[in-house]
Amino acid sequence: MTLGSVVMPEIITAERAGVGLDGRPRPTEDRIVVLPNAVVVLDGATSPTPAERDGGWHSRALAAELTSLDGDLADDLARAIGRLADRFGLVPGDSPSSTVAIARWTDETVDALVLADSPVVAFGARTDVLADHRLRDLRGKVSRITDWRNREGGFWVAEADPAAAYRAVRRTWRRDEAHTVLLATDGVSCGVDDYGLFADWREVLDITLAKGPEAVLDEIRAAEAGDPERTRWRRSKVHDDQALAVVRF
Repeated sequence: MTLGSVVMPEIITAERAGVGLDGRPRPTEDRIVVLPNAVVVLDGATSPTPAERDGGWHSRALAAELTSLDGDLADDLARAIGRLADRFGLVPGDSPSSTVAIARWTDETVDALVLADSPVVAFGARTDVLADHRLRDLRGKVSRITDWRNREGGFWVAEADPAAAYRAVRRTWRRDEAHTVLLATDGVSCGVDDYGLFADWREVLDITLAKGPEAVLDEIRAAEAGDPERTRWRRSKVHDDQALAVVRF
C-alpha cells in the first residue's frame, strides 16, 4: 500500500495523566502516535508480576515500533509486537501490555483495528463504533483478569505474543462514509460507556470541535472528582489516564 496523493487531515489530540492505584500522580501510560497516514492510540497495562518495565514502558516501546503502517494492519501490528518481544526478551503471560487502536487512511478508504478497550469511532451519515468488549465482559466475572490475557474465552491485547494481533476487531469504511474518525482510551470512553456524561460519541465530537478536546477530558475529571470513593462508578483508581485523538478529513 502506498500513500499516493493522500493529503494529511486535520488531527486534534489531548492527553492527560491519571493517578496510580495509590491515588498519587504518576506519568501517563497512554500514548498517541501520529504517522503520515495513520493515528495509533495505546494504553499500557503493568505486568501481572510488576518489574521495572511497567505499562507506560510498554506503550512507549510499542509506539516506537509502529513507525510504518502500509501493509495489512494485523500483520504490521504482529511484526511490531514480535520485534519488541525479541528485543527485550518479553515472555507471553508475564509481561506488560498495551491496548491498540489504529485508524489508517488512503484516498479511498479508512481502515481501523482495535485490540482491547480503546475504541475507534467513525462519523458520517451515521456513527459507527468499533469496540472490543471482551475485556469489559470479563470484569466482575473473574477474580484475576490478567489470567485471561491472550487466551480463548478471555481477552486479547498487545503483549509478547504476535498472534494476538490477529484477534483484533477490524473495519473498513469508504472515505465518503467517514468524514471524521475518533480514537480514545478507556479513560475517555468511560464518559460515554460507564458514566453516561455524554449521550453518545456524537456529543463527544461536538464538544471537541466546539470547545477543544480538553473540554471533554475536563468533564470526565470533574465527574470523577465528585465520586472520590468510587462508589457511584466502580473503578480501580479515581482518575485513569486519558488520550483522545480526532482525525478530520
